Amino acid sequence: MASYWNVEIVDRVATVTISNPPANALSQAVLGQLSELLDQWENNDEIKAIVLTGEGRFFIAGADIKEFTQLNRDNAEEMARKGQALFNRLETFPKPIIAAINGACLGGGLELALACHIRLAAPEAKLGLPELNLGLIPGYGGTQRLPRLVGRGKATQMILTSEMIGGEEALRSGLVEAVYPVEQLLAEAQKLAAVFASKSAITLKFALASIHNTTELSLSQGLEQEAKLFGDAFATEDVKEGVTAFLEKRKPQFADR
Repeated sequence: MASYWNVEIVDRVATVTISNPPANALSQAVLGQLSELLDQWENNDEIKAIVLTGEGRFFIAGADIKEFTQLNRDNAEEMARKGQALFNRLETFPKPIIAAINGACLGGGLELALACHIRLAAPEAKLGLPELNLGLIPGYGGTQRLPRLVGRGKATQMILTSEMIGGEEALRSGLVEAVYPVEQLLAEAQKLAAVFASKSAITLKFALASIHNTTELSLSQGLEQEAKLFGDAFATEDVKEGVTAFLEKRKPQFADR
């Protein structure tokens, strides 16, 4: 089987590039390999942060439309649930994932990016959910995650018109966190990932879990969990190192324990 994801690990940052020419479409085989990679990354102590990007001019231009010709009412719903489960796993992954959106990021590609923890884009990137042009709606979480980032009105406009927006508008809308020239984008994403990788792996996991639950729990429930995780942090060796390093005016050397 072809390998659709190229992985390079440097200084505990994994740079992962999808390679499925010509448009890096998310076929079921591509998604299956991503699921397997998540298992590997979660159990690999040499990886503390992940950057996802696309090969060539595309980030991910969407699903593999040829596969849609085999779908009916039942297996289409099954495909959607499978894709949603995979992207839910991305969203709740215990290591930070940055999407470096270098080009077209459409349909399932945008839904994947929405599930990442951070999104950076090039100005010329095109982001959108054009499923209604095919007589469909987004099926991998787009109708749920996009409104949470850009607001209900903007999301409704983007989905119902199938319009694409560029990187700068995505930044103004809150869809991405920063915009960089395409030739600098990957390096900037890797630089941010390196900052994440300098932290304790345990507290990265705690922080991501607590942040995720802002959309899952009430404020009082979220505060309760935050207090518990704050306490759990004090059971680690890393908190002792972090506090000691601060008092000694040096950089901490976390052991991830």
